[in-house]
Formats: sequence, C-alpha cells, structure tokens
Amino acid sequence: MHILDKIISFKAKEVQQRKLLKSLDLLQKEKAFQLPKHSITEHILQKETAIIAEFKRKSPSKQNINLMANPKEVALGYQNAGVAGISVLTDYHFFGGSFQDLQAVKTSVNIPILQKDFIIDAYQIYEAKAAGADFILLIAAVLTQPQIQNLAKIAQDIGLEVLVEIHAEDELEKSICKHVNLIGVNNRNLKTFEVNLEHSMQLAAKIPKDFIKVSESGINATETLNELKKAGFQAFLMGESFMKTQHPGETCSAFINQINTQK
Repeated sequence: MHILDKIISFKAKEVQQRKLLKSLDLLQKEKAFQLPKHSITEHILQKETAIIAEFKRKSPSKQNINLMANPKEVALGYQNAGVAGISVLTDYHFFGGSFQDLQAVKTSVNIPILQKDFIIDAYQIYEAKAAGADFILLIAAVLTQPQIQNLAKIAQDIGLEVLVEIHAEDELEKSICKHVNLIGVNNRNLKTFEVNLEHSMQLAAKIPKDFIKVSESGINATETLNELKKAGFQAFLMGESFMKTQHPGETCSAFINQINTQK
C-alpha cells in the first residue's frame, strides 16, 4: 500500500471519530467561522512573485523537519517576508500538524491561510472554516470528479477559496470546475515522493487561464522558481526549504530578496 493510500485510510477513520465529538452546527458557531475571507487569488495577483510559505513540522518523506517550531513566530516571519499566503498542515498522525497550529497562525497574521490536509468529507471543510482557513486543498488523486465539484461548491458556499492539486493530465481534466480558484501541480509524486519539475512544466501549459497556476514542492532555489515562472506558474508553495532552518521567516525573506535582486 502506497503512503497516500495509508493516509486516506487513516483519515477516513479519524474524520468519523471527530464527527462524534463536534456537530456541524457547533462548528458553524465558532468565532472564526464568521470572519471575513482574505482572498488568496487577490493576494497572488498583486505580487510579482507570489510565495505561499508553509508551516510544516514533519512529513512521511523527510520525517522530522522542525518539530518544535512556534507557529506564531514563523507566521509573523513569513508575513514580514512578504509572502502571498501561509499554508498550515493540520494532519497530526503523518505530518505532526494540528488545528491549533492553524488557529495560532490565524491570530498572528492578516494574510490568507491555507488549511492543508487530506480532505475526503464535507465535514472537514467546515472544520477548516471554523479553525480560520481562507482556502482549502483538494487532492485530485484521491477524489472523483463529482467529489471535487461537490466539495469545491461547499467550500465556495461558506466563503472559502479552493486549490486543487494535480499530478497528471487526467487529474487536471476532472479538476476543471467553476468552484475551483487555483490549480496546483505537485512536483512531488505522492506515491513515490520523487520530484520531477519537468513534468510540472508540461502540465502548466495545459491548465486553462481561468485558474491561478500554483507550483508545489521541491522548490529550493531561485533559479528553479524562475524556470517555473517562465512556464506559466503564478504562485509557488514552499515549505521544507524554509522550515528546516532555525528561523524560517528570515530564510524566506532572504529567498524573496534574492529573487527581487535578480530582476
């Protein structure tokens, strides 16, 4: 069984347990559920180089990245660096994340927050909104076309934007939907964890212009980002290259400054 299959199997059981602890009605009464949305689409379009910086403690491929990181400190550092948005892992079992991390980030900054998890159930979208997310991730590899459309519509209806992540052309075809705002190409294969930037560049040209194009994973050099930019990507989701350092915000700031001096 591939790691992605293991994650989804575990996630299905986890969500069923959480449903017993808090109803949809209670989630909708959370203070953060009523907060106005910060639009990631608008923030990306306002920036010449839009980076969505990630708060990530660990991953199945790299194990421990930065287990003791303070989400508030990291988020403030990212915001000061000039990022377009912040991605927060909320999966605990495989990534060491939590909704507490997302809530801590939300109360520290005023830029869009992505709840990054493995969404397979509408309940999780309400959880994301209740925790303070502005946009969510849907992974095409684990969802059918009707599921993507249904989940994206639910997200849009409650005021969230939607980033759909793809790895192949057939996944792109089932992700094209009026309720989706951004389409991301993950440079890392979620089944093998191998990184292939060339594959991403080929897919970029096939994404319709109606969607913001996001390149995800495996970006750790300004040269790489510039190549992806030339291929048509408008935003770049980066995490490990920042989080593996002692001061992720400062590392992110130095990276952005390096890009700006190369213009």
